[in-house]
Amino acid sequence: MSLVILGGSLVLNFLLFKRAKQYYVELNGTRLDPVGLNHYPTSTQSKSSQALIRVVLFGDSRSAAWPAPGLSDSPEKQYEFINRGIGSQTSIQTLQRFSQHVQPLEPDVVLIQVGVNDLKTVALFPEQADSIIAACKKNIQHIVTTTQKTGAIAIVTTVFPVGEVPWERQLFWSEDISLAVQSVNAYIKTLASDRVLIFDAFSLLANEQQLLRPEYRIDELHLNAAGYTKLNQELTLLLTKLSTKTTPASRKSVINQN
Repeated sequence: MSLVILGGSLVLNFLLFKRAKQYYVELNGTRLDPVGLNHYPTSTQSKSSQALIRVVLFGDSRSAAWPAPGLSDSPEKQYEFINRGIGSQTSIQTLQRFSQHVQPLEPDVVLIQVGVNDLKTVALFPEQADSIIAACKKNIQHIVTTTQKTGAIAIVTTVFPVGEVPWERQLFWSEDISLAVQSVNAYIKTLASDRVLIFDAFSLLANEQQLLRPEYRIDELHLNAAGYTKLNQELTLLLTKLSTKTTPASRKSVINQN
Protein backbone atom coordinates (compact mmCIF):
# COMPACT_ATOMS: atom_id res chain seq x y z
CA MET A 1 0.00 0.00 0.00
CA SER A 2 2.80 2.39 0.90
CA LEU A 3 4.42 1.74 -2.50
CA VAL A 4 1.17 2.68 -4.23
CA ILE A 5 0.96 5.93 -2.25
CA LEU A 6 4.61 6.70 -2.98
CA GLY A 7 4.13 5.98 -6.68
CA GLY A 8 1.04 8.18 -6.82
CA SER A 9 2.89 10.98 -5.06
CA LEU A 10 5.78 10.79 -7.53
CA VAL A 11 3.41 10.91 -10.50
CA LEU A 12 1.56 13.89 -9.02
CA ASN A 13 4.78 15.77 -8.32
CA PHE A 14 6.01 15.12 -11.85
CA LEU A 15 2.78 16.41 -13.41
CA LEU A 16 2.76 19.49 -11.20
CA PHE A 17 6.41 20.19 -12.00
CA LYS A 18 5.72 19.84 -15.73
CA ARG A 19 2.78 22.25 -15.52
CA ALA A 20 4.75 24.72 -13.39
CA LYS A 21 7.67 24.66 -15.83
CA GLN A 22 5.29 25.32 -18.75
CA TYR A 23 3.83 28.39 -17.05
CA TYR A 24 7.26 29.61 -15.92
CA VAL A 25 8.58 29.48 -19.49
CA GLU A 26 5.45 31.24 -20.80
CA LEU A 27 5.73 33.94 -18.13
CA ASN A 28 9.34 34.76 -18.90
CA GLY A 29 8.80 34.59 -22.65
CA THR A 30 6.02 37.13 -22.28
CA ARG A 31 8.31 39.39 -20.26
CA LEU A 32 10.80 39.40 -23.13
CA ASP A 33 8.20 40.04 -25.83
CA PRO A 34 4.86 41.00 -24.20
CA VAL A 35 2.83 41.19 -27.41
CA GLY A 36 4.71 38.58 -29.47
CA LEU A 37 5.89 41.00 -32.15
CA ASN A 38 9.04 38.97 -32.76
CA HIS A 39 7.04 35.85 -33.54
CA TYR A 40 6.39 36.84 -37.15
CA PRO A 41 8.05 39.19 -39.65
CA THR A 42 6.40 42.60 -39.79
CA SER A 43 7.20 43.34 -43.43
CA THR A 44 4.66 43.16 -46.24
CA GLN A 45 4.18 39.93 -48.14
CA SER A 46 3.21 40.35 -51.79
CA LYS A 47 0.62 38.13 -53.39
CA SER A 48 1.82 35.91 -56.21
CA SER A 49 -1.29 37.07 -58.07
CA GLN A 50 -3.66 39.98 -57.45
CA ALA A 51 -6.53 37.60 -58.25
CA LEU A 52 -5.81 35.67 -55.04
CA ILE A 53 -8.10 36.13 -52.06
CA ARG A 54 -5.82 36.35 -49.04
CA VAL A 55 -7.16 34.87 -45.79
CA VAL A 56 -5.27 35.51 -42.54
CA LEU A 57 -5.93 33.22 -39.58
CA PHE A 58 -5.44 35.39 -36.51
CA GLY A 59 -5.57 34.77 -32.77
CA ASP A 60 -4.25 32.39 -30.12
CA SER A 61 -2.97 28.79 -30.17
CA ARG A 62 -6.29 27.58 -31.56
CA SER A 63 -5.63 29.80 -34.58
CA ALA A 64 -1.94 28.93 -34.71
CA ALA A 65 -2.77 25.21 -35.07
CA TRP A 66 -5.53 25.79 -37.66
CA PRO A 67 -4.43 24.33 -41.02
CA ALA A 68 -5.52 25.88 -44.29
CA PRO A 69 -8.58 24.15 -45.76
CA GLY A 70 -7.99 22.15 -48.90
CA LEU A 71 -9.91 24.42 -51.23
CA SER A 72 -9.74 23.54 -54.91
CA ASP A 73 -8.42 26.42 -56.96
CA SER A 74 -10.48 27.62 -59.88
CA PRO A 75 -9.74 30.15 -62.64
CA GLU A 76 -12.32 32.53 -61.14
CA LYS A 77 -11.41 32.38 -57.47
CA GLN A 78 -8.26 31.29 -55.65
CA TYR A 79 -7.35 31.51 -51.99
CA GLU A 80 -4.11 32.12 -50.16
CA PHE A 81 -3.89 31.35 -46.42
CA ILE A 82 -1.45 32.94 -43.97
CA ASN A 83 -1.37 32.02 -40.29
CA ARG A 84 -0.73 34.67 -37.64
CA GLY A 85 -1.76 32.82 -34.49
CA ILE A 86 0.37 32.77 -31.33
CA GLY A 87 -0.07 30.31 -28.49
CA SER A 88 -1.26 31.45 -25.04
CA GLN A 89 -2.21 34.93 -26.23
CA THR A 90 -5.07 36.90 -24.73
CA SER A 91 -7.37 39.17 -26.70
CA ILE A 92 -5.48 42.31 -25.70
CA GLN A 93 -2.15 40.85 -26.89
CA THR A 94 -3.76 39.84 -30.17
CA LEU A 95 -5.30 43.27 -30.67
CA GLN A 96 -2.02 45.07 -29.97
CA ARG A 97 -0.13 43.21 -32.69
CA PHE A 98 -2.75 43.53 -35.43
CA SER A 99 -1.08 46.56 -37.00
CA GLN A 100 2.23 44.74 -37.40
CA HIS A 101 1.20 41.14 -38.07
CA VAL A 102 -1.99 41.51 -40.10
CA GLN A 103 -2.37 44.96 -41.61
CA PRO A 104 0.84 44.86 -43.73
CA LEU A 105 -0.43 41.66 -45.38
CA GLU A 106 -3.42 43.53 -46.85
CA PRO A 107 -5.80 40.60 -46.26
CA ASP A 108 -9.15 40.21 -47.96
CA VAL A 109 -10.48 38.08 -45.09
CA VAL A 110 -9.37 37.83 -41.45
CA LEU A 111 -10.49 34.77 -39.51
CA ILE A 112 -10.47 35.66 -35.80
CA GLN A 113 -10.36 33.05 -33.01
CA VAL A 114 -9.42 34.39 -29.59
CA GLY A 115 -10.73 34.67 -26.03
CA VAL A 116 -10.21 31.44 -24.13
CA ASN A 117 -6.92 32.58 -22.57
CA ASP A 118 -8.72 35.59 -21.12
CA LEU A 119 -11.64 33.58 -19.83
CA LYS A 120 -9.71 30.75 -18.20
CA THR A 121 -8.25 33.34 -15.78
CA VAL A 122 -11.72 33.69 -14.23
CA ALA A 123 -10.81 30.71 -12.04
CA LEU A 124 -7.69 32.49 -10.78
CA PHE A 125 -9.29 35.90 -10.27
CA PRO A 126 -12.98 35.23 -9.50
CA GLU A 127 -13.45 38.70 -8.03
CA GLN A 128 -12.47 40.16 -11.43
CA ALA A 129 -14.72 37.89 -13.51
CA ASP A 130 -17.04 40.64 -14.76
CA SER A 131 -14.18 42.92 -15.83
CA ILE A 132 -12.30 40.04 -17.50
CA ILE A 133 -15.36 39.13 -19.56
CA ALA A 134 -16.12 42.76 -20.43
CA ALA A 135 -12.53 43.41 -21.52
CA CYS A 136 -12.53 40.29 -23.70
CA LYS A 137 -15.71 41.43 -25.47
CA LYS A 138 -14.31 44.93 -25.97
CA ASN A 139 -11.02 43.66 -27.39
CA ILE A 140 -12.74 41.29 -29.83
CA GLN A 141 -14.95 44.14 -30.98
CA HIS A 142 -11.86 46.32 -31.52
CA ILE A 143 -10.17 43.59 -33.58
CA VAL A 144 -13.29 43.36 -35.75
CA THR A 145 -13.46 47.14 -36.18
CA THR A 146 -9.77 47.34 -37.07
CA THR A 147 -10.24 44.55 -39.60
CA GLN A 148 -13.09 46.43 -41.23
CA LYS A 149 -10.99 49.58 -41.50
CA THR A 150 -8.47 47.68 -43.64
CA GLY A 151 -11.25 46.80 -46.07
CA ALA A 152 -11.16 43.11 -45.17
CA ILE A 153 -14.10 40.93 -44.24
CA ALA A 154 -13.98 39.64 -40.66
CA ILE A 155 -14.98 36.06 -39.93
CA VAL A 156 -15.29 35.82 -36.15
CA THR A 157 -15.53 32.38 -34.64
CA THR A 158 -17.25 31.80 -31.37
CA VAL A 159 -14.86 30.67 -28.62
CA PHE A 160 -14.39 26.91 -28.81
CA PRO A 161 -15.86 24.82 -25.97
CA VAL A 162 -13.49 23.50 -23.33
CA GLY A 163 -13.11 19.78 -22.76
CA GLU A 164 -13.04 17.70 -19.62
CA VAL A 165 -10.36 19.10 -17.33
CA PRO A 166 -7.62 16.69 -16.11
CA TRP A 167 -7.43 16.19 -12.36
CA GLU A 168 -4.06 17.92 -11.98
CA ARG A 169 -5.56 21.12 -13.39
CA GLN A 170 -8.87 21.10 -11.54
CA LEU A 171 -7.44 23.11 -8.61
CA PHE A 172 -7.00 25.99 -11.06
CA TRP A 173 -10.30 25.58 -12.89
CA SER A 174 -13.88 26.65 -12.34
CA GLU A 175 -17.31 26.03 -13.87
CA ASP A 176 -17.48 29.81 -14.24
CA ILE A 177 -15.10 29.52 -17.20
CA SER A 178 -17.77 27.79 -19.27
CA LEU A 179 -20.29 30.45 -18.26
CA ALA A 180 -17.83 33.14 -19.33
CA VAL A 181 -17.40 31.43 -22.72
CA GLN A 182 -21.18 31.40 -23.18
CA SER A 183 -21.37 35.12 -22.35
CA VAL A 184 -18.63 36.09 -24.81
CA ASN A 185 -20.10 33.87 -27.53
CA ALA A 186 -23.50 35.49 -27.14
CA TYR A 187 -21.81 38.88 -27.57
CA ILE A 188 -19.82 37.74 -30.62
CA LYS A 189 -23.08 36.86 -32.37
CA THR A 190 -24.25 40.47 -32.00
CA LEU A 191 -21.30 41.66 -34.12
CA ALA A 192 -22.74 40.17 -37.32
CA SER A 193 -23.12 42.54 -40.27
CA ASP A 194 -22.69 42.61 -44.02
CA ARG A 195 -18.90 42.39 -43.70
CA VAL A 196 -18.68 40.58 -40.35
CA LEU A 197 -19.55 36.90 -40.56
CA ILE A 198 -20.08 34.81 -37.43
CA PHE A 199 -18.66 31.29 -37.54
CA ASP A 200 -20.32 29.32 -34.72
CA ALA A 201 -17.45 26.95 -33.99
CA PHE A 202 -18.78 26.25 -30.49
CA SER A 203 -21.92 24.56 -31.82
CA LEU A 204 -19.92 22.47 -34.28
CA LEU A 205 -17.53 21.16 -31.62
CA ALA A 206 -19.67 20.82 -28.46
CA ASN A 207 -21.51 17.74 -27.22
CA GLU A 208 -24.79 17.61 -25.30
CA GLN A 209 -23.00 18.67 -22.10
CA GLN A 210 -21.58 21.74 -23.89
CA LEU A 211 -18.07 20.28 -23.65
CA LEU A 212 -15.56 19.76 -26.43
CA ARG A 213 -16.32 16.41 -28.04
CA PRO A 214 -13.69 13.76 -27.16
CA GLU A 215 -13.20 12.86 -30.82
CA TYR A 216 -12.09 16.44 -31.55
CA ARG A 217 -9.71 17.10 -28.68
CA ILE A 218 -6.02 16.82 -27.88
CA ASP A 219 -6.56 18.19 -24.37
CA GLU A 220 -9.07 20.37 -22.55
CA LEU A 221 -8.29 23.40 -24.75
CA HIS A 222 -6.90 22.22 -28.08
CA LEU A 223 -8.25 20.45 -31.15
CA ASN A 224 -6.87 17.46 -33.01
CA ALA A 225 -6.85 17.00 -36.79
CA ALA A 226 -10.45 15.73 -36.81
CA GLY A 227 -11.62 18.87 -35.04
CA TYR A 228 -9.96 21.15 -37.59
CA THR A 229 -11.32 19.03 -40.44
CA LYS A 230 -14.80 19.65 -39.06
CA LEU A 231 -14.15 23.41 -38.84
CA ASN A 232 -12.64 23.58 -42.32
CA GLN A 233 -15.70 21.97 -43.85
CA GLU A 234 -17.75 24.90 -42.56
CA LEU A 235 -15.04 27.46 -43.38
CA THR A 236 -14.97 26.27 -46.98
CA LEU A 237 -18.71 26.87 -47.26
CA LEU A 238 -18.34 30.36 -45.78
CA LEU A 239 -15.53 31.35 -48.12
CA THR A 240 -17.24 30.09 -51.25
CA LYS A 241 -20.35 32.14 -50.34
CA LEU A 242 -18.42 35.41 -50.04
CA SER A 243 -18.51 35.95 -53.81
CA THR A 244 -17.62 39.52 -54.89
CA LYS A 245 -17.31 40.78 -51.30
CA THR A 246 -13.69 39.62 -51.26
CA THR A 247 -12.47 40.87 -54.61
CA PRO A 248 -9.58 43.36 -54.56
CA ALA A 249 -11.88 46.01 -56.06
CA SER A 250 -14.44 45.66 -53.29
CA ARG A 251 -11.70 45.81 -50.67
CA LYS A 252 -10.36 49.11 -52.08
CA SER A 253 -13.89 50.49 -52.15
CA VAL A 254 -14.37 49.82 -48.45
CA ILE A 255 -10.98 51.37 -47.60
CA ASN A 256 -11.89 54.50 -49.52
CA GLN A 257 -15.17 54.77 -47.62
CA ASN A 258 -13.26 54.65 -44.33
